[in-house]
Amino acid sequence: MDIKKSTVQGMYELCEAVRENYLDRARDSAKLTLPTLIPPSGASASTKYSTPMQGIGARGVNNLASKLLLSLVPPNAPFFRLKMDDFVIKDLEAEGDEALKSSIEEGLSAIERAIMTDIEIKADRVAINEALKHLIIAGNVLLFVADEGIRVFPLSRYVVKRDPTGNVLEIITKESISPKVLPEEVQAAILDKLGDNEKDIDLYTYICRKKDKFEIYQEAKGIQIPETFGTFPLDKNPYIPLRFNRVDGSDYGRGYVEEYYGDLKSLEGLTRAIVEGSAAASKVLFMVAPNSTTRARKLAESPNGAIIEGSANDVSTLQVNKFADFRIAYDTMNRIEGRLQYAFLMNASIQRDAERVTSTEIKFMAEDLEQALGGIYSILSQEFQLPYVMRKMAIMEKNKKLPKLPKSSIRPSIVTGLEALGRGNDKNKLISFLTTINNTLGVEAATKYINVTDAISRLATSEGIDPKGLVRSEDELQAEAEAQAQEQQQQQLQDMAMQAGSKVAGNIPPQALGEALQEAQNITEGN
Repeated sequence: MDIKKSTVQGMYELCEAVRENYLDRARDSAKLTLPTLIPPSGASASTKYSTPMQGIGARGVNNLASKLLLSLVPPNAPFFRLKMDDFVIKDLEAEGDEALKSSIEEGLSAIERAIMTDIEIKADRVAINEALKHLIIAGNVLLFVADEGIRVFPLSRYVVKRDPTGNVLEIITKESISPKVLPEEVQAAILDKLGDNEKDIDLYTYICRKKDKFEIYQEAKGIQIPETFGTFPLDKNPYIPLRFNRVDGSDYGRGYVEEYYGDLKSLEGLTRAIVEGSAAASKVLFMVAPNSTTRARKLAESPNGAIIEGSANDVSTLQVNKFADFRIAYDTMNRIEGRLQYAFLMNASIQRDAERVTSTEIKFMAEDLEQALGGIYSILSQEFQLPYVMRKMAIMEKNKKLPKLPKSSIRPSIVTGLEALGRGNDKNKLISFLTTINNTLGVEAATKYINVTDAISRLATSEGIDPKGLVRSEDELQAEAEAQAQEQQQQQLQDMAMQAGSKVAGNIPPQALGEALQEAQNITEGN
């Protein structure tokens, strides 16, 4: 059936030719790692997938995806900061309103925690972990961040066009649905175009950039579905196409597995050879000389420990005699495994083969390995973390879960890296500054010039803790100081009265003093 180029289906099929090379490479990489993640062309529910002979590929992908997930979306702290514009900060500092600045910082920290709580409730990490596996193997994946959660589109179900600088121009997704889920006004027109054996139809979603916004609509069988038309700002597009490695001038990226495809393929062949050779070598066959006095039947039927007539020289065992060849293959396989473990950040690759290995040494080598992925954090921070946070904020603002923030003065900022995620970097800087002041000028100077309450509030904010109700405010401290001063003053007055009373009592006769005390007691009990 001819499809017009002007239809979304026609545009999708034209873009498939550009995508095919990347998709073929992704399928080859999946065969050596996780075959079911990117099925072969024409796969169905009854498709039988090949099983790799080695498991280092699957372990490596799962391990690297887990590390990236914990680094990009950590469960213990926000991976982003809501920052005020520098000019707004300067205005607050010029006005001397440091308390307002600290309050705004605490409020932004509370918003960050609210966004992270929503991420936990929606279980977004499950979908993000799946997307990271696609990125590592195929190098490309599409996320659809909706109100209900995240959907993952593999490379085989979407196409994308970018400008030379990498900005997204067009995205088209393809999915099979039942015509019954479509609006009633278009069902009749689509059902007329169905073939006799067709039960499902292909639904195409078209996302196109128009100046400062994205336009979106859906189409099936060349018929546009009216209710699906909509627009989104550039920074709040629900469709987020991701790349693992950026290729300049290309619409798609390249996967991490592709960089080590040669090692994985070599390891697969060597593992197969060793396994099959070991199976052949493990077969036990006894051979009896044709003209010997030892009878093969008696040898086979005799129980263990039996005594039979024969000569040991007449019986021999079949041997492969390929130990040296297997040894070479085994050593080569171990070297390749070591390289792959190092590439996929497996813990076994960072520990020396020694009796005593210190924890400091392991930590140092682990950090060295993980720093090698710094370039990956850079691209994912701009193409995943920032659009993801902006989309989550837009959804929560629409659902009245967040206050509407001024776009011109407050923007999210992604902090990448393993040691500087979230506000932990600010905490380290603040602790280093306070320690330097204390060691250089002394405790008295630090106490005199440092606002302790504000410093404690900033430390709590950097840890993602709400200081409200936990850290005493300036008003509470002042009220407590006034109460203590008043109590101390009353105590001094009581002491002075007691001393004066003792002097007066010394000049009063005992009988009159007793009567006065009794009268004072009666008055107290009467009150």
